[in-house]
Amino acid sequence: MTIRVLLADDQALLRGTFRILIDSVADMTVVAEAADGQEAIELTGMHRPDVVIMDIRMPGVDGLTATADICSRPELSDTRILILTTFENDRNVAKALRAGASGFLGKDVSADVLLSSVRTIAAGDSLLSPTAVRALINRFLATPDTDDFIALPELLSALTEREREVMALAAHGKSNAEIAEELVLSPLTIRSHIQRAMTKLNARDRAQLVVIAYQSGLVRPHPQHKS
Repeated sequence: MTIRVLLADDQALLRGTFRILIDSVADMTVVAEAADGQEAIELTGMHRPDVVIMDIRMPGVDGLTATADICSRPELSDTRILILTTFENDRNVAKALRAGASGFLGKDVSADVLLSSVRTIAAGDSLLSPTAVRALINRFLATPDTDDFIALPELLSALTEREREVMALAAHGKSNAEIAEELVLSPLTIRSHIQRAMTKLNARDRAQLVVIAYQSGLVRPHPQHKS
């Protein structure tokens, strides 16, 4: 299956570079390019891509607003958002994840990492395992801005004890293999628990499942040490 990608960035040179890279592999193709958030919204509705590579800072409608708009539309539920950012924009990344983005990358990402990340996002997984992202989650998702926070503890009652346990471990950035090893279960069983939890909580993907884990209070952040 060919992964259909939409590029949203106000830098034409960067879009061109990414297009050349993505179109150079057999399992991906760029279906459209957008120079701002509004165009990204319109073109996503038109082309229904599998993955949108979305810059945060764009003129007019920014990437955060565009992400929230796209992820709120039921007809675009199969489209995944991969945010482009820098570590200086950590708080914006947290907002993007709450809006429905499936992960993020730095703009200085290598070619191999970009391609593997698109494949990961298209498969319904998320980019939430690296140590840097664990720190991001601990720092921001559990202490969101008031306007973005939605308390959802009652939703957890739909989950089994095992599903809550697996969800909590996923929220700490553990992969299915790591969770399986810790709980002495097979990775396939862990994946099934994750999928069932996502279905019950109406989570688009693993990233939203992690957000719900923090927002509901199932998982608390590690204390941040002041330097």
